[in-house]
Amino acid sequence: MNAANHNAVEVNKLEKRFGGFVAVNHISFDVARGEIFGFLGPNGAGKSTTIKMLCGIFTPSSGSGTVGGFDIIREQNKIKQNIGYMSQRFSLYDDLTVEENIEFYSGIYGVPASKKQQRENWVIEMAGLESFKNNLTRTLSAGFKQRLSLGCALLHEPKIIFLDEPTSGVDPIARKNFWNLIKQMASTGVTVFVTTHYMDDAENCDRLALIYKGTIIAMGTSGQLKAEVTTIIKPSLEDVFVSLIENYDKQEKQ
Repeated sequence: MNAANHNAVEVNKLEKRFGGFVAVNHISFDVARGEIFGFLGPNGAGKSTTIKMLCGIFTPSSGSGTVGGFDIIREQNKIKQNIGYMSQRFSLYDDLTVEENIEFYSGIYGVPASKKQQRENWVIEMAGLESFKNNLTRTLSAGFKQRLSLGCALLHEPKIIFLDEPTSGVDPIARKNFWNLIKQMASTGVTVFVTTHYMDDAENCDRLALIYKGTIIAMGTSGQLKAEVTTIIKPSLEDVFVSLIENYDKQEKQ
C-alpha cells in the first residue's frame, strides 16, 4: 500500500502568511485513514487556519499537501466534495426547522435523490432529534445543535471529517455523548481531524499534534507526550501542554 492510500491527510512544510504575519509556519504531518487526529493548541496558535487550508477554504502561501489524495492547492473543489466540515459555530440556520436544515445540507452536498430520505432519517436518529424535527433550530440546546451540525456534515457519507472546536460551549455530558459518536464513526474507517484546546477532547484522540505560534512543537500519542515531561510524576495533558509551551518560549528567547 503506497502512502497516498495509507494516509488520509499529508502535509509538507505548509505555510500561511497574512501580510507580514506568519499564522502557520512550515508544518509537516500525516494522518492515517481511520485515525482520530487531535490538533491541540491555545487560541490564535494556527489551528483554524490550518484546517481551512486543508478544507480548501484558504490557499497556502507555500508548502504542499493532500486530503483524501486531492491536492490542497489545485483540487480544492474536489476536497470540498469529499470531506465533512463542522465549524465551531455549528453552521446551522436558526430560522429553519431541524428537518429543513437537514434538507438544505443534503442539497448542498449533492446527496442523490435515491438516498436522500434514508440519509435524512439517519441524521435525525443519530442526533436523537425524533421529537424535535419540526422545531426551529434556535430552540435546541447546544448539545442537540452540536449533534445536528455533525449529522449535516456527514449526510454525504464522507470518509474524512474536519471538526473545528466542536465541543465549544457544550456541557460535559453532551461532550461525552459527542465523543461516543466520533469513536463510533472512526471504528467504521472514517478519519477524524479535530482542533481543540480542551484536554478532555485531546485524551480521546489516537494521536495529537501540539501547535503553538504557528509551529508544531510536539506530536505523538497522549502517553508519548506525557513521557516527555519528566519533572512531574504522572503529568496530565494540561501539564504537558504548559511545560512544552514554556520550554518553547525559553528556547525562543535564547
